[in-house]
Amino acid sequence: MSQPLYRDVNSTGTVPSDTTIIIDAAKTSATFKFREFWDYRELLFFLVWRQVIVRYKQTVVGILWAIMQPLVSTLVLTVVFNVFLKIESGDTPYPIFVLSGLIFWRYFSSSLALAGESLVSNAHMISKIYFPRVIIPISACLSPMVDFFLAFIVLMVIMPFLGVLPSLRILLIPVLLGLTFLTALSVSLWLSALNVRYRDVGQVIPFLIQIWMYLVPVMYPIEAVSESLRPIYSLNPMVGVIEGARWILLNTDTAPDFRAMAIGLVMVLILLVGGFFFFYRVERSFADVI
Repeated sequence: MSQPLYRDVNSTGTVPSDTTIIIDAAKTSATFKFREFWDYRELLFFLVWRQVIVRYKQTVVGILWAIMQPLVSTLVLTVVFNVFLKIESGDTPYPIFVLSGLIFWRYFSSSLALAGESLVSNAHMISKIYFPRVIIPISACLSPMVDFFLAFIVLMVIMPFLGVLPSLRILLIPVLLGLTFLTALSVSLWLSALNVRYRDVGQVIPFLIQIWMYLVPVMYPIEAVSESLRPIYSLNPMVGVIEGARWILLNTDTAPDFRAMAIGLVMVLILLVGGFFFFYRVERSFADVI
């Protein structure tokens, strides 16, 4: 049971009229408050569900957009990079090669776009009631999972028709999806917090996502990158995710570069821990400046 703010100071049990009550933000260390986060788990579920509903509300085809968009993107990338530019994908049919990486990339880019603007778009909540602010970018990174699972089902349906059968490695998909979530969240914590004070960040995010796509091997095999540049290239966490996805889904004999994946994982952990510390340090000012 929580302690009262003040003890009785006179016989009537009332606080003297000359008492000054100061309400201030809690001065806690920049740590992730797991218990508080758990207490607000229902709010997290509500925010995720609301974002899924709003995304497809008043649309003609509804949630089928989650299926159509990756298919159309795969068709366009196949025509441009495989037919016109002659980018090869080895023994794997190029459409499957692209789609296997594209579903993870789309989940990451959608999470980044939603989470980066999430605090600003929920300003009415932040300025009126208290709750752990970190719930907002986390919910924005969780909601695109619905689109991911629908696109993943489409991939599983198409693969046998193109002669590609998944193996038991497919059981590792949740691990890879979790890594993608952490990657998106690690960047989103920084961008969403900065976007509250500097609205220019919101303009930079779409441009950042567009450039980032060409820095991951979605449309081309990693062998196209010079070996001398791969250690630097692997600092991009999404490189390991895409390569791991193809190894898991396409049942290839060549294992991904686990050293490169480890480098990417270290980068994610650094960004994630630093992002939480930075987020909690600046969140006290959100309601004042948003």
